[in-house]
Amino acid sequence: MLNFRRILEDNPIVAAVKDEEQLKEVLRTEVNVIFVLFGNILNIGQISESIDKAGKVGIIHIDLVEGLTNKEVSLRYLKENTKFKGIISTKPQSIKVAKKLGFYAVQRFFIIDSMSLKSTKLHLVEECDAIEILPGLLFKVIRDLSTEIKKPLIVGGLISDKEDVIEALNAGATCISTTREEIWEM
Repeated sequence: MLNFRRILEDNPIVAAVKDEEQLKEVLRTEVNVIFVLFGNILNIGQISESIDKAGKVGIIHIDLVEGLTNKEVSLRYLKENTKFKGIISTKPQSIKVAKKLGFYAVQRFFIIDSMSLKSTKLHLVEECDAIEILPGLLFKVIRDLSTEIKKPLIVGGLISDKEDVIEALNAGATCISTTREEIWEM
């Protein structure tokens, strides 16, 4: 598999899709990395197939898939029965297992105050390929984390226009993830 850092650096806009309609729309765009934020045990195989068939990199947020647990068997199921290239999770154990199985692994953090920022630094799993922080408008936090943590930094949440994208990238983000379709084509 290609180096995930390079994939993110080459694709500063990551589409985060929350339903079938957004998935259909993003498959028609130039966006190459897709974060899947929906699905269930019955349809994730088909979702991954359509992303793979379009030649795009699909990353599934396993904490949001109905019918999956954070147990190793769920990750093994994804590896053996889908074409997803990676996972997103807030759970450190899921990140570790995903890496052992050969997935790209994105560890997601919600930063709401100084305590959660400190917790992010303490609970970062060494094995993860990238971290995602939400909300993505915390430019001082982005600057701080991008200098301290030597992993690609994906920022998402509340990014609403080109100015937000530019500010986040200038602050040190590797790329941004967004559900806003008008930003996918920037």
